[in-house]
Amino acid sequence: MKDFFLADAARHRGRNVRSHFLVAQKQLRDRNDGKGKYLSLTLCDRSGRMDGRVWDNAEQWAAKFEQNDFVGVQAWVDEFNGKLQLRVTEIVRLEAAEIDLGDFQRRSERDLDVLWGQLRDAVNRFTDADLQRLVLAFLDDPEIARRYRAAPAAKFMHHAWIGGLLEHVVDLLEFCDLAADHFPMIHRDLLRTGAILHDVGKIYELSWERGFEYTLEGQLIGHISIATRLLEEKINLLPGFPKALRTLVEHMILSHHGALEFGSPKLPMIPEAVLLHYLDDAEAKMLAMREACQPPMEGLAAPVYIDRVRALERPLVNTRQYLAEAREQDL
Repeated sequence: MKDFFLADAARHRGRNVRSHFLVAQKQLRDRNDGKGKYLSLTLCDRSGRMDGRVWDNAEQWAAKFEQNDFVGVQAWVDEFNGKLQLRVTEIVRLEAAEIDLGDFQRRSERDLDVLWGQLRDAVNRFTDADLQRLVLAFLDDPEIARRYRAAPAAKFMHHAWIGGLLEHVVDLLEFCDLAADHFPMIHRDLLRTGAILHDVGKIYELSWERGFEYTLEGQLIGHISIATRLLEEKINLLPGFPKALRTLVEHMILSHHGALEFGSPKLPMIPEAVLLHYLDDAEAKMLAMREACQPPMEGLAAPVYIDRVRALERPLVNTRQYLAEAREQDL
């Protein structure tokens, strides 16, 4: 078990540290002073990510390891442009037997057994027997259930941690029920089914044994196509499943990204698909905003201005911190 995590870096500013990390990104770049190359790294552990830089003998150090390797690092905790950074002086590749995977995989802070129970409870409340048996065909499949409980919801953008997919879907189901209460024309169980199955393809699109990466199947096919294949497989095992319901569920999976340029083969064309897209998008984006507005590390204040949030492709202002600092200035 390593004793220095990236979340602790603020308390070690200006100090030399030793620890183990996963190399999420690695790139040799030209130095601005023209003196050869430097090595740009993104280093990860379960507590977060941080930039690392190797300034001396960069090409020799770069030859010792690859992206997605686990590495042992000696580095100074520096600050550059207001952000903490590791100035790496030594780096060596580690074998899997030398590390504890629990140090590197961020996990949901919520109990996965409780979340799984909440998901099953939601399905038990279905009034449409056909949609209920369809969803249970997925959840009762041991392999699908195992992967559904563990999978992240994304590589970077939102819920990028073990159990992230399950956490995302459970929260999305709460939004679906609130929205269905407000819009009586909505087929509640169809909306719930879309929420549970829209991202089910991610259980095979992503891998999470080391960092969070795309599988070859994920790269070549993508989670939407994987999900429609799984849907076909499960419906073929359900005698008498209504063709109309099959078409509607498949449409919700195919259209949930909401726009052709965002990867949806079809635009949402039914009320439940339109609503699913916006609820899914809102839940993911508000999670990204919540993450961005938290203190970046232990011992640091929450930010007022966030330079850029990738999931929203814009800078943000943290309302609560902005008002708190404004009140202090007014005193």
